[in-house]
Amino acid sequence: MNEKPRILVTRRWPTACEKRLSEHYQVTLNELNEPMGVEALKAAMRDHDAVLPTVTDPITTEVLSQDPIRCRFIGNFGVGYNHIDMATARSRGIVVSNTPDVLTDCTADIALLLLLMTARRASEGEILLRSGQWTGWHPTHLLGTKVAGKTLGLIGFGRIAKAVAQRAHFGFGMKILVKGRKPIPKTELALFDAQEAESLESLLRDSDFVSLHCPGSAENRHLINRDRLNAMKPEGILINTARGDVVDSEALIDALKTQSIRAAGLDVYEAEPHLHPGFLTLDNVSLLPHLGSATEETRTGMGMKVIDNLDAFFRGETPPDKVA
Repeated sequence: MNEKPRILVTRRWPTACEKRLSEHYQVTLNELNEPMGVEALKAAMRDHDAVLPTVTDPITTEVLSQDPIRCRFIGNFGVGYNHIDMATARSRGIVVSNTPDVLTDCTADIALLLLLMTARRASEGEILLRSGQWTGWHPTHLLGTKVAGKTLGLIGFGRIAKAVAQRAHFGFGMKILVKGRKPIPKTELALFDAQEAESLESLLRDSDFVSLHCPGSAENRHLINRDRLNAMKPEGILINTARGDVVDSEALIDALKTQSIRAAGLDVYEAEPHLHPGFLTLDNVSLLPHLGSATEETRTGMGMKVIDNLDAFFRGETPPDKVA
């Protein structure tokens, strides 16, 4: 009988997923459930037929240049794969897959959660209560801004952005502006009575809330920079559930400090899990620890999708979610 392929999982997964993996493969789990360093990742590439990383594991040129290299498949636990050096993976004959579709609804929910938290200053209110400083209701206390009927600008118009548009338009009667990398079919815009902005700057200028849904890439790094933050309305609110490096953290902190925009809601950060300390000094930012897909149903679905791709690869088929 042929030996089962050797698989390394860089972080702990939901129990059902780990059980399914162990039934068909020789599985090495990261029992400490802590980020693996460069040397450990290089060893994983040397000693295993497949490595299953998360979006916070940097699979760099150095990691992929390990010699000898045994790994022939990387099954990414997440949609984004900008943490993987795709050019080097291709050059070494390594197939890469990701997990689209299964986290759309939950990430859209988090975007709306952050939008509501920032608009109604929920984080400030909870901190006030927990610190014992609340002295009671009065007419001008923690005044926020309405959500219903306001304009929501979506940068990127993929699955998650469309799910946000559905919730915002039909749930809160929001007007939807969108700007994608390429022209958006009118039939897609019509689903949400949306309008396509002429430019990114016009979207920023005309939106009360701006929600980011563009992929992490060299092209999109610091897409939201100082100039573009200055283009937003002074009462504008920025929401980021996409990738941390899409926003220039220093520029955003300055904009929040000077109140050139009203507030921000963030679920992702540059250099995760390291948070820029400047955010911790601000009242007008709501912070979540990358919870976009954090439901039992979604995280289990993501793991099962990775395994579906893994199974297909070792059957000699093209993985359904192959990205390289």
